[in-house]
Amino acid sequence: MKNLIQQSVNDSITVKKEFFSDNIENIESCASIMAAALKKGRKILLFGNGGSAADCQHIAAEFVNRFRMERKPLAAIALTTDTSVITSISNDYSYEDIFSKQIQALGKKGDIALGISTSGNSPNIIKAVRQAKQMEILSVGFSGNNGKLKQLTDICFCVDCDTTARIQEVHILLAHILCDLTERIMFNE
Repeated sequence: MKNLIQQSVNDSITVKKEFFSDNIENIESCASIMAAALKKGRKILLFGNGGSAADCQHIAAEFVNRFRMERKPLAAIALTTDTSVITSISNDYSYEDIFSKQIQALGKKGDIALGISTSGNSPNIIKAVRQAKQMEILSVGFSGNNGKLKQLTDICFCVDCDTTARIQEVHILLAHILCDLTERIMFNE
């Protein structure tokens, strides 16, 4: 068991080191874009399935409440949380529409749509990103190393790994870094 534990830790560290080394400038740029949008009164709309849905809630909470510093709340909404909306859309239309219809209802030009899909191929994520593009909403994707999300989003962070757990571990660290940088940019720390 100890060897399995150490292997998981080593694998996670290796994947993170490679990802952040390859994406450091893109991360800095994305944080600047997020800060600029939030300064203009825009919002971040987050969406994903399963563990990625939980990450969306987590990230939205970091923006709305605070991450590291005491500051005013920042506008972020996890589109994964309203069960009445999600189930009614799924029932009346399809599961593929649960995020795209919410983007239609809540999104405005200048907002940021952040979709998370470890496969990069989740149909409801893809449809939501396409909807965001039609509305001139900047799209950011968090994915694994494959999938359509890479080609569809304005900014895509692709983790070069085939293990879902390692991809998700990078995604949450990436989200924390983006929150931290956005706060620092906006509130001059």
